[in-house]
Formats: sequence, C-alpha cells, structure tokens
Amino acid sequence: MLPMVSARTTPPAAAGPARPGLRERKKLQTRRAIRRAAYRLFEEQGYDATPVDQIAEAAEVSPSTVFRYFPTKEDIVLTDAYHAVLEAGIRARPADEPPVESIRRATVAALGTVAPEDRGKLLQHIRLIREVPAIRGRTAEHTARDAAMISTVLAERSGRPADDLELRVVGSAVLAALQEAMLSWAEQDRPGDLDTLAELIHRTMEVLARGLTL
Repeated sequence: MLPMVSARTTPPAAAGPARPGLRERKKLQTRRAIRRAAYRLFEEQGYDATPVDQIAEAAEVSPSTVFRYFPTKEDIVLTDAYHAVLEAGIRARPADEPPVESIRRATVAALGTVAPEDRGKLLQHIRLIREVPAIRGRTAEHTARDAAMISTVLAERSGRPADDLELRVVGSAVLAALQEAMLSWAEQDRPGDLDTLAELIHRTMEVLARGLTL
C-alpha cells in the first residue's frame, strides 16, 4: 500500500514525460473532480453511507463515468498519481545506491509533490484505509502492483530478473514498512504535518537498513 493523494506535479523531467494533450488533461480533471466529490461526501456522511450515484451527482458526471475511471468505489480511495511519481523517483536515484536508501529518498521526495490543499485529504485517505474493511481488502491488489513496480525498477538497476526472490522480498518489506509509518502517523491524536510523516518514514526505513535489529 502506498497511499497518496493527487500529486501536484508530474514525474521529474529526467524521466522524459511528454506534456499531456487536451484529451488527457480533461480526463485528469474528471478523475480529480470525482475524487474531490467522493472525499467530501466520505467526510460528511461516512464511506459506507455514500453510494456511487451520489458521488457521480456531486461530481456532475454519470455513474458509468465514475466506474470508467474507478472500477470499484474502493478504487476512488486507492487509485492515485503516487505510483508514477515514486517510480520516476527511484529511477532517478544513483544505480549503485542501496535499494532501501533509494526508495527512502524517493518516497520522502514524493511527499513534496502533495499539493497543500490535498494534505488534509492525505490523512483522510490513510484513515479510510485503516478503518474500512472493503478498502483494506482492495489494498492488497494495489500493493501487489507497487511491489511489481519496485521489483522491475530494481531489476533494471541490478541486472537481475524482475521475479528474483530477493528483489520481491525487498519490495514487499519496504511496502510493509511504509504502510506502518503512514498508519502510525494517522493514528496520532493530533497528526503532525508532512515533515512528521517524513521523519516516521526515515525511522522506518532505518529499521530495514540496519537489518531488522532492535
């Protein structure tokens, strides 16, 4: 699980992305409108009490449009721009850098792409994952996607096959550690700002870097 809200920027220029065309920008606007409406309704009346029809009405789209962008209601919470930002961030790190360090730096840097107006939604996002069983269940699929991405990037850096067991272990361990850091941040009585979350990520990655010793 790599919970994040919409990124403020596109992945770094070093990754070579082309500026999206008008059609893609409109799609992005529609996706963001649906997520904004959903988060507002979830905050006001709860996740379970908010049907997709109501989200569609608030976003001024049809229910079929919602499902075209998000196959399930859970995906409205779990689908975001963070995956591409993290992938570009890891690729931008030095190839000879230890994998845990590369992922640590890329993750903390990705926090800087969270738009100021979305920071409250980030906390809501993590709490929804913690509190709603249906979202927690769907999280496993997204975690598998992120683990595969990390394994692929690390395979390119190391020359190993993407299904290498050690790469899969590294990816799974890092994702589990990140999840614990983010849940710990959201569970605080008065969660701090993103600097506090970054500190928790550093602490969590340090546990992995030193070999899981206490």
